[in-house]
Amino acid sequence: MRILLVEDDADLADAVRRNLERSGFTVDLARDLAEAEVSVETQGYGVVVLDLTLPDGDGLDLLRRMRRRHDTTPVLILTARDAVEERVRGLEAGADDYLIKPFAHAELVARLRALLRRPRDDLGQEIRVGRLLFRPASGEFLVGDEVLVLPRREHMALELLVRRAGRVVSRAALEEALWGFDEEIESNVLETHISRLRRRLAASDAGVEIRALRGLGYMLREVRA
Repeated sequence: MRILLVEDDADLADAVRRNLERSGFTVDLARDLAEAEVSVETQGYGVVVLDLTLPDGDGLDLLRRMRRRHDTTPVLILTARDAVEERVRGLEAGADDYLIKPFAHAELVARLRALLRRPRDDLGQEIRVGRLLFRPASGEFLVGDEVLVLPRREHMALELLVRRAGRVVSRAALEEALWGFDEEIESNVLETHISRLRRRLAASDAGVEIRALRGLGYMLREVRA
């Protein structure tokens, strides 16, 4: 499961990231509001772990913007602000959980897993494009009654494309979703994954296509008869 960690303290961010990765999560790191905003706009995350005191503003501003645009991604606030009023403000702004620093890593992992176990309605609505159905709660793709089983990177690519169906997803956004911000990849490997994904979607009669838009990126759209 991919998580966005929004934290400006370099030592703490690196420690949390390493611990979460050892617990089986894939973690992207944003060190300020600007980076976090770009990430939540271009990626699909299972959970956002959000610090509040950031170099360019208050993390609650990001949370409020997410909720105003009906982004239902679970958000766990991770902060040193321990006053009851602060917790109330965070929860009223749309946070799903609130954890005070300092904290035990085991508790953070337990809270994240609890958020991920929430019923589907709490994790966002199902998304249908053509005959392809995506269930955010389980992460499953279905065509009709059949589960579409995909290799991990193709699954991640399709999730991002489905979440932004009808809109262009940049090459950079796809590469970051599939490999993270820091990994080096070969120049043509994304095209290879997209090509394989196209063939699987066509073979399953999903009723969708992935269009390549030169210089812009890729778009998933319904195939109309």
